[in-house]
Amino acid sequence: MSHLRSIALISLFAAFLVFFQANTLPAEENSPVETSQNGQNSTVKILHYTIDSGIGPAQVELTESVLRHAGKIGAQFVVMQLDTPGGLVSSMREILKNMLNSPIPVLVWVGPRGARAASAGVFLVAASAFAGMAPQTTMGAASPVDPGGKEIDPTMSKKVINDLVSLVRTVAARHDRNINWYEDAIRSSTTITSERAATARVVEVVAPSIRDFLVQAGNHGIKKLNRTVFFSSTQLEIVQYEPTFRYKVLSWLIDPQVAYLLVLAGVACLFIEFTHAGAMIPGIIGAFSLLLGLYAMSILPTNIAGLLLILFSLVLFALEVTVTSYGLLTIGGVSALLIGSLILFPEEGGHMALPISLIVGTTGAIAAIMGGAAYLAAKALRKKPASGMDVMIGKQVEIVSWKGGSGKVFADGTIWSAKVDPEKYPDGIELENGSLVIVKAIDDLTVTIDVD
Repeated sequence: MSHLRSIALISLFAAFLVFFQANTLPAEENSPVETSQNGQNSTVKILHYTIDSGIGPAQVELTESVLRHAGKIGAQFVVMQLDTPGGLVSSMREILKNMLNSPIPVLVWVGPRGARAASAGVFLVAASAFAGMAPQTTMGAASPVDPGGKEIDPTMSKKVINDLVSLVRTVAARHDRNINWYEDAIRSSTTITSERAATARVVEVVAPSIRDFLVQAGNHGIKKLNRTVFFSSTQLEIVQYEPTFRYKVLSWLIDPQVAYLLVLAGVACLFIEFTHAGAMIPGIIGAFSLLLGLYAMSILPTNIAGLLLILFSLVLFALEVTVTSYGLLTIGGVSALLIGSLILFPEEGGHMALPISLIVGTTGAIAAIMGGAAYLAAKALRKKPASGMDVMIGKQVEIVSWKGGSGKVFADGTIWSAKVDPEKYPDGIELENGSLVIVKAIDDLTVTIDVD
């Protein structure tokens, strides 16, 4: 009997130890915690912005600004509306870094109907926390190409493709998406429709509108840090992020075709300037185009490109003072100053660091000053040059002696014979000594004067 009591005590003690250990062990840090709807009165704020052009430096800056603004306004999620033909690999990687390292999950919806997520856009979809497409949209064709349309060296092409495949597989696997399709999109330029993409686990859902997409995302649940967040349609608060005028200008500039043409035009115009020194117009256009092209191709950072354009404008303004350009240098300087000021400082929270009114006002004032200087210079050039005795015409001279229609005047340290116009003063005119008159003409050593 004592033996049975001992076994019972040992069993009870062991059970106590197990219970104690289970309640004292720390919970696993990465274990997911489901967070359901926090009541019908709570709201889920989502910041919505659009990329509907090529992927370049402007889109990188836009995404960075959006994520900063999302943190400031307390948004739980960011949703990117995407419609892009692709763009620069370097810019795509920068956007991916921002998305993957942001504490605020970024959702991607390819829309509206007829939109596409081609080339670099495929990577943004793959890296998103939740992905969807509108009906009648497509995605794919992510094989790397040369910006100029040239063939890439086979060895280099293989290296680039393998690098991009590794990247897309990593980000797609993070959300349990079809990594094989994403790889084929790079290796074979495969494309897919929205309906097939949802079936093949390339994206999560097909949604006709951004709101419907977010409702489906809330029902599905979105991973955020170590938890999954659910929300209903009644909790949605969609905040629209409006891009600035600066972004619209830069977005046009970084179009791959525009960037390529800017660089080619810049090189060609500079060559013409070097071979035809003094032409000026090719030099201005060439330097201006080359700076913009280097920025558009991500060779020059945004702030450096802006600073160089402003310095270039100052050089043109300085040359306007010493070189007769009939205003061409001023036009080039004003254009460089305007674009340089636009891209010098990044936008913050949908607002330009430098207000557009300040930029336009300052540029307009400088343009007016330089335009006035150019006008005065041109007016001076058109004026007939005076030399010798002609310089006296229009000057005031002093009467030394006078009688009737003739006499003597003092001008430039010399006594001159003087007369009045006999047609205007047929009977002459009486003038007092010391009075001032104006020289109207010079004939030999006699000046013709008048009182006004």
